[in-house]
This record gives sequence, structure tokens and C-alpha cells, in this order.
Amino acid sequence: MQFFALLTRNTAKFSDADFAPLLPGEAEQRRTLYAEGAVRQVWNRGDIPGSGMMFEAADDTEVRGYLATLPLIKAGMMDVTAIVPLNPYPGFGPKR
Repeated sequence: MQFFALLTRNTAKFSDADFAPLLPGEAEQRRTLYAEGAVRQVWNRGDIPGSGMMFEAADDTEVRGYLATLPLIKAGMMDVTAIVPLNPYPGFGPKR
């Protein structure tokens, strides 16, 4: 099943300088999750600092486990705004 996770950087408590040392490790862990097949896609948010991540997982708990491996989440610098389970869109299926 696919899930969309919406993440927000905690800019109220942390500055860009605080984030900077963790960003290489964050990128590396996201690449690892992608290589393992857990993450399908990653986007930077266009509205506020943060990102959106598409996961392939059995359930919400598995997604939260993957997110817990991210350095910014571990440091309390990134908040999980939402985890949304996704269902296939039936409008592109075969016509009857």
C-alpha cells in the first residue's frame, strides 16, 4: 500500500545553521530508503520548509518506523504533519 507523508521543518525552534550539519545525513538516509524500496518519491514543499514523501508500506506504523530513521526527525527538527494512506484512483481503469 502507498502512503504520503507530509513533513514540516521546525523553523520556530531551529535556524538554517542548526539544520545544515544534519542535511547530508538526511539526504543519505532518504537515498537508502529509496534504494530499499520503502520510499517511492520525495519532493521539497513549495509553500514552507519541509518535504513530501511517498512510501510503500504495509501500514502507518511501518511508515512511522521509516520516518524515525531520518536524522531531522530524530533530532526533533522535522515534524510529521500527516501520513495519508492512498487508494488507487478508479477513473483510469478499464471502461465498461
